Amino acid sequence: MDIKQLRYFLAIAEEKNITAAAARLHMSQPPLSIQLKQLEDELGVKLFVRTGKSMELTDKGGVLYKRALDLVNSVEEIKNEIKETEEGIKGELALGMNTSSLSGFSDIIHSFHKKYPLVSLKIIQNDSVYLTQMVKARAIEIAFVRLPLEHRGLTYQPLLNEPFSFVSNRKTHTISLEEISQVPLIIPSTEGLGIYSTILEAFSRQNLRLNHIAECSDMNLLMKLVKEGMGATIVPKSVFDVYGDKHLYSTPINDADMTSSLGVIWLENHYVSTPAKNFIGLLTEFYGRSQR
Repeated sequence: MDIKQLRYFLAIAEEKNITAAAARLHMSQPPLSIQLKQLEDELGVKLFVRTGKSMELTDKGGVLYKRALDLVNSVEEIKNEIKETEEGIKGELALGMNTSSLSGFSDIIHSFHKKYPLVSLKIIQNDSVYLTQMVKARAIEIAFVRLPLEHRGLTYQPLLNEPFSFVSNRKTHTISLEEISQVPLIIPSTEGLGIYSTILEAFSRQNLRLNHIAECSDMNLLMKLVKEGMGATIVPKSVFDVYGDKHLYSTPINDADMTSSLGVIWLENHYVSTPAKNFIGLLTEFYGRSQR
């Protein structure tokens, strides 16, 4: 007994006639009669009694009809759900977001939810190294990260390159890396991670000492410490857009060849779900517009 036989059985039960059921199923009558006989032989019961040209369900046929109807409807629901998931209409998406996030990221989340309200989102916020490990462990499917970052075994799609800015609680119109070297700095990362390495390399290229007094990967706390005068910081421009306020000032750095590359990663040579593809598409479109 299979789903096809059950569909045939349901058509006969509802049409109460082999010829009418065959026409509904777009098949000839003899094969349908054979399918019904095979089903009755397999179950060892009569499913119909014939009264003239009409076929009525037996009591055992009535039991099968109820169960078959539920089963066939469930199969159709499963097929529809799979189709909707493949189209990205339904499903789940687990994604990671770097702690030094971009402005506009919440807008993307909102746009995605508005367009695909039946897709359940799981959002993890952490540093890029940890998010990379989570993608490799398949705990999340995609992650929004900053380079430099070791990403062997991963596909990296760049979204945006942006400069770093000097941030302090005092207004400055222009500043050089040499001038910044005289200022106590709170680094927006920890040693060995991407942003930390980018800042350190920029100072090293000019043979300047990095006067860092603290490291902090929590951007809210970092900006609060800067606002209270503990030190200044150097962050990617968009980080200030997200976390800065009216008591803080962002100044471009004149002579620093420092950029932060942002992008999205996923497992290389691995299936990417349609919800993930749709989300990546929104990311690409949004940050493509922002750079025009």
